[in-house]
Amino acid sequence: MEPLTALAQALGLAFASGISAYAAAAFVGLAGHLGWIGPLPGALGLLTDPWVFGTAGALALVEALAMLVPGIATAWEAIHTAIRPFAAAALAVLATWGEPRLAVVAALLGGALGLATHATKLGLRATIDTSPEPVTNAAATTGELGVVAALAWAIWAHPWIALAAALVLLTALLYVVRALWRTVARAIAALFSPPTAPGS
Repeated sequence: MEPLTALAQALGLAFASGISAYAAAAFVGLAGHLGWIGPLPGALGLLTDPWVFGTAGALALVEALAMLVPGIATAWEAIHTAIRPFAAAALAVLATWGEPRLAVVAALLGGALGLATHATKLGLRATIDTSPEPVTNAAATTGELGVVAALAWAIWAHPWIALAAALVLLTALLYVVRALWRTVARAIAALFSPPTAPGS
């Protein structure tokens, strides 16, 4: 496999891990086990073990349920600041295993991309938590899992297109989070600002 193609696949997997490392490992492992994708590069074949993708799937289910509860969702995301970037780097290394130089580059870029994706998701979840109704949380969770599942297939079928789409999505989400935070900040400022005296 071309080194750059392997790197593109590793970074696409790192982006998915920044959204949900558990779901990324579960989807890739299950798809590889069933023969829907593959052969998986590097040492990613480890994910096709039923115990591995089964455990990842169970953790992904717990995560999805946690994401449905405002407050708990943000706390879960905050805790995973210490997990997802490292998981993204680890999966990127597994994808490029056997090529030491490429694996180092993949670890550095994968960890950075995983952190950027996670930080964006954390900001989005914190904003969503300001809405008391559960529909927004459920829609966001469904959308996130859909993106991860799509990437789990696309990064092997069309690695460069998948990586480009992931980067475009990340950029768009950054702008969305920024706009939402500004809206929330204005609403909070208006709530606590002193009332204007009549006639002033």
